[in-house]
Parts: sequence; C-alpha cells; structure tokens
Amino acid sequence: MNLEKIFCPNLGCPARGQCGRGNISVHSLKEKRCLCSVCEKTFSVSKGSIFYRLKTAPQTVILVLTLLAYGCPVQAIVMAFGLDERTVKNWWKRAGQHCQGVHEHLVGHSLLDLLQVQADEIKVKIMGGVIWMAMAMMVPTRLWLGGVISHRRDQSLIQHLADQIRAVALCRPVVLAVDGLASYVSAFQRAFRSPVPRWGQPGRCYLRPWSEVVIVQVVKQRLNGHLSIVRRLVQGGATQVAALLQASQGGGKINTAFIERFNATCRQRLVWLARRSRNLARQPETLQAGMFIVGCLYNLCTYHDSLRVAFHLAKGGRRWLQRTPAIAAGLTDHRWTLEELFNFKVPPPRWTPPKRRGQPSQQTLKLIEQWCQ
Repeated sequence: MNLEKIFCPNLGCPARGQCGRGNISVHSLKEKRCLCSVCEKTFSVSKGSIFYRLKTAPQTVILVLTLLAYGCPVQAIVMAFGLDERTVKNWWKRAGQHCQGVHEHLVGHSLLDLLQVQADEIKVKIMGGVIWMAMAMMVPTRLWLGGVISHRRDQSLIQHLADQIRAVALCRPVVLAVDGLASYVSAFQRAFRSPVPRWGQPGRCYLRPWSEVVIVQVVKQRLNGHLSIVRRLVQGGATQVAALLQASQGGGKINTAFIERFNATCRQRLVWLARRSRNLARQPETLQAGMFIVGCLYNLCTYHDSLRVAFHLAKGGRRWLQRTPAIAAGLTDHRWTLEELFNFKVPPPRWTPPKRRGQPSQQTLKLIEQWCQ
C-alpha cells in the first residue's frame, strides 16, 4: 500500500481528502485497513472504489465490466462466468455511479478553452415509451463533456446540457454546433451569460451575454430518398465561424459529425441504443450508468488516432505519441487502465470548521491552521 496516495474518507475528519500529510498509517495488512491519526478511525483501502465490500475478486469484476462496456450481452456473461443476472446488473449500476463521480471530479470541475462544442440527442426505446439522451463533445480534444437523460425532449433537457457546458467553459470565443432543435438557441443564450453588479443601484446583478459565442445549426432533411443539409448561422458572424473552425478542426464546413460519431460508438457498445433492436431500456438508472461508463472509457482509456502527435527523429524518422481525449485536454498525463479507473477514489470536499457563536477555541484555530491551508 502506498500511504502517500491514500486519504482519510471520514467526512468528520479535518484531514479528509488530503494525501501526503503523514496522517495515514497501516492498521492491518491482512485486512487492508489504514488508520488516520487525526480522527483516530480506521477505514478500508477499497472504500471509495467499486470493489468496496464486494466478495468477488476484483479481476473478475473488471473483466465482466469490460465485456459489458464493449457490447457483450448480459446472458453471455452469465453463462460464461456462472454469475447471477442481478449480480451483473448491480456491478453495472455501481460502476456507473462511480464513473459519474469520476467524470464530475475530472471534467466537471475543470475550466477549458472549448473553441467548438457539438451537441446532439439520442432517442432510446423503453418499455411503454422513449427516453431522450442529450450529450455534448469538445471538438479539438474529442472530450466528452457529459450528458443528460430525460423522458421528454423539451427545454428542460437542453437547458441542463447547456448548463453543463457552461460550467466547464472559459470566457473565450466558442462555436456551438447543434441540430435544428429550437430549444438549443434559447438554452445557450440563457446559459452563456455572466453577472454584472449594478454599482450604487438596488436589485440583483445584470446578466450580460457573452459577446464571442457563435451558435450554428445543421438541419438535415430527407425527402424522396434525397438528403438535404441546411446550415444556419443563428448568432455571430461568418468570419468568427471560419476562424473557430480553422482553430478547432483545421477548417471545413459547419457540421455535427464528431458528436454523431460518438453517438455511433454508444450505439455499438450499449445494446439499448441499437436501431431496430429488440433490446429495450427498462430502467433509466441502467441507461445513465452505461452512458457514464462509456463516456469515461472514451475520455480516459481509449487512444484516438486523430489526436496523436508526430515526433520527428534524426535521419528522417518519425514516431507517434498516442493521446486520449483527457490527455489532449490536459486533465491527465497518461492513459488510464480500467483497474485504475474503477479504483480511483474521488476525494471529498475540504473540511470546514463548524459555525458556532463567539470566538473559536484554540483547538479549532489549530485545526484551521493545520488542515485548511
């Protein structure tokens, strides 16, 4: 066990979520438990990962989840490993919740120069209805920014997706490419605003729209076997669009090809999304788990040939540096393995001193000085 990379998960501990502070020691090697010298409580090393309190070997769980994430049917896994179908679905949901936390920690808390973002929706069949899954992608790095699931394709669904994009966006020029759904325009215009205080005047802050946000739409229609594509410039100028397309994808026309390719990847790996299929999504939680598992594998564990960088060697030689979307976006420095992904522990928020009346005690001041810096 590397004690320098282990933190205390106790929410009542002032040292929670902090690594390398010298407060963690080994409590039991056999049971793989550690002791925090600050709160004097023990905890399992696997707490915070998907293997916490699982009796199955981690290698088996990783192998099953890998097969599921790449489109293997559940019935085949049940027959091959001799597992119960409910056990497999429990692992899938647990892995989905874990990947959602990892995605929110790495991508949701970052600030990125997006340049170009593409968004689209997928219609998923369920028992007695449909579910809409809206997702977005950062084009220069192919980074999946997140997704939202809803029973209705309405303004609320698109607004939640727009808020996720706004949460990771720096106030820089960006082009937003979507399809012909009218809700995107109003959702982006509402999301990409910054509060400006009214100095010397009462009332709440004035919301000023970002001046360098460009919104374009790609409307596809098929009539009598012929596909027609209409490109609309809803907000911004043609010069801005050309400059952003050159910087983000090396030129070309307005398109939504990158997010559509990611949609195809999801349809290939998740059986509920396949067209003309008898497989139906029965629970929204299972669909959401699959969305985050595929998204994390796409961002952290998969090399993309379009992101590789050439290194020119002596005598005309050349080598390629492979990169994942997370590496290209600067979120990590290496490709993650599935074992590293499922073992990753999201640190809890920093400890804050309790609010009490009067002056804080000397012990509280000492804790604040030691652990809140």
